[in-house]
Amino acid sequence: MRERIDKILGGVLAFLMALMTLDVLWGVFTRYAMGSQAGWSEELARFLLIWIGILGAAYAAGNNMHLAIDLLMPRLNKKRQKRLYILISSLIIVFAFTVMVIGGLRLMYITQVLGQLSPALRVPMAAVYSVVPLSGLLVIYYKADNMAAYDKMHQ
Repeated sequence: MRERIDKILGGVLAFLMALMTLDVLWGVFTRYAMGSQAGWSEELARFLLIWIGILGAAYAAGNNMHLAIDLLMPRLNKKRQKRLYILISSLIIVFAFTVMVIGGLRLMYITQVLGQLSPALRVPMAAVYSVVPLSGLLVIYYKADNMAAYDKMHQ
């Protein structure tokens, strides 16, 4: 299951990067070759960057590629390393749930109720913000899976 989610998420991120590259190239082309940039291209690039950044952070957290300061862990014995790893992962899960999932859903709800649309593309802002709770759920899944794998490796 984990490998499948990694593959799908990696594919989605690669697709979004390719789309953003094409969009930026189109914006540069229309600005310099045609004299006026397509109004929607800058907004699309911004939204794609938001999605790539937040989904990429979930992917990185799931594969332990995020920034970490590893001063305390090597100094502890195996039992305490396991406890510290579980504590850190649990705190990340709590953060992802409260801030990303609940906060993201609340943000989506508010923008949907207010009927906020993006200026150029006229896309509902709730759709743009939907990446926040989605990424929160991915972080929770990845961290729970990492804790289970860590537990199996260090028994």
